[in-house]
Amino acid sequence: MNQVFRRRNLLKIAGSAALASTCHPLFSAPPEKKVFRIGVVSAAILGKPQARNGHTWHFGQYLHPDCDFDALKKHYPPVVDSWQKVYRNPKLHFDLLPLPDTKITHYYDADPGISTAFTEVFPGVKVATNLEQMAGEVDAVWMGDASGKGEDHFDLVAPGLSRGLPTFCDKPIGGTVAGTRRILEFARKHNAPVMSGSIFNHEWGMEAAKRIRDSGDFGEIEHVSARLHSRYQLDGWMIYGQHPVWTVMSLMGAGVDAVSMYEYNDTCHALITYPDRYPCHVWYGQPFERFEYNRTDVYFKKKLYTFTPSIEGDFAVGHKYEMVRMAAAFRDMLHTHEEPNSHQEILEVTAIVHAAARSLSEKSRLISLAV
Repeated sequence: MNQVFRRRNLLKIAGSAALASTCHPLFSAPPEKKVFRIGVVSAAILGKPQARNGHTWHFGQYLHPDCDFDALKKHYPPVVDSWQKVYRNPKLHFDLLPLPDTKITHYYDADPGISTAFTEVFPGVKVATNLEQMAGEVDAVWMGDASGKGEDHFDLVAPGLSRGLPTFCDKPIGGTVAGTRRILEFARKHNAPVMSGSIFNHEWGMEAAKRIRDSGDFGEIEHVSARLHSRYQLDGWMIYGQHPVWTVMSLMGAGVDAVSMYEYNDTCHALITYPDRYPCHVWYGQPFERFEYNRTDVYFKKKLYTFTPSIEGDFAVGHKYEMVRMAAAFRDMLHTHEEPNSHQEILEVTAIVHAAARSLSEKSRLISLAV
């Protein structure tokens, strides 16, 4: 099984399109009968707006065909070079971009002044000042939160969910187990599909690991070791700890029994146990020799499979891939109304993060999930 995707093939996928100063002609697509109108919503951090919310600007951008680089230079100059070279470069579109039937039509922030820059960089988007009104003018909602705690998520997504709109609700989806359950139950009540999870779910290596697992070529999957290379702090664990926990959940599934966590200086180690499977572990703050953000070891009966976000050693290309695949998964949900992750998985991830934090205060004992 050849899991290597050579860089030259990445470049061939898009043909010979040349990069220009604006992405408008390069990211244009033939008109479709149905174009999904996306309302993008930016969460706050304890009431403070995220002016350049990475989970709306960087992740959500793939849902929109047009980008004005002159406006980008004005409003977000630090990213211009990387967007031209990688993140908005049509030579690296993985045969997926532009998505043929999505466009962002509205951008909401509690501070409307924050939204103006986004609407100038992405032509055709307008400032939304009322979530209820916006929900009546779009076909789906993408709620992005780069570093928030999730306390405002229900209020931000409820207007769209009440109309049955497919909704991306960023992590930490509800902030607490009760908050997460509230969003999920509200979505079920209104028959609204919800997508929530981690960008790690969409890494090139993750997709390969799932193919290996499902093929059975190397025997049953036995254990996952998911590592996050950022430096650990407890408040960071509550937000970013969701990523490696989702790695375990994506490969091993729901049904977790209990969690234990130990911390030392700027690192922590969590043990995730199942009643019917080998335990898995999460390491947040693992030392690393070069920046990769995360690394995962997947132990099959006959093979150890290891991956990082990079593709052929290039982190930027791999990072773009996972963002594009996440946007594509959201688009798939718009068409099928099938949720990428089960509600039980979403709820258990929230419960694991909080149980681990409780374990720290109880001498690292195993804390039952009990969700």
